[in-house]
Amino acid sequence: MVALPRLVIAAPASGCGKTTVACGLMAALRARGLAVSGHKVGPDYIDPGYHALASGRPPRNLDPFLCGADLIAPLFLHGAAGAQVAVVEGVMGLFDGVDPALGPAAAGGQASSAAAGGRASKDT
Repeated sequence: MVALPRLVIAAPASGCGKTTVACGLMAALRARGLAVSGHKVGPDYIDPGYHALASGRPPRNLDPFLCGADLIAPLFLHGAAGAQVAVVEGVMGLFDGVDPALGPAAAGGQASSAAAGGRASKDT
């Protein structure tokens, strides 16, 4: 399996600033000269556009419902080809069920994560 450093941005609920944190990280890493691959879990088309602006690379959606959970890790690795680091933005809230961001995070066995704030939490 490919060894690729990655960060997963997750939060307890929607509206906690995951996209802001993810894009800020991508832009900062890119400014340091790293090739950054941005990924969004779920069928989102707005946030990946911001990821493209911040990373300078095509964004990738990772949606286990639309493509099947077994394809998440291969799609993640394909989208991150040529990158030195990947940033994965999770979907809605970490406690709204099992966050599928954990699949691409664990692909290759090198996961690390950051959590954004808890504003707008419903049942945590």
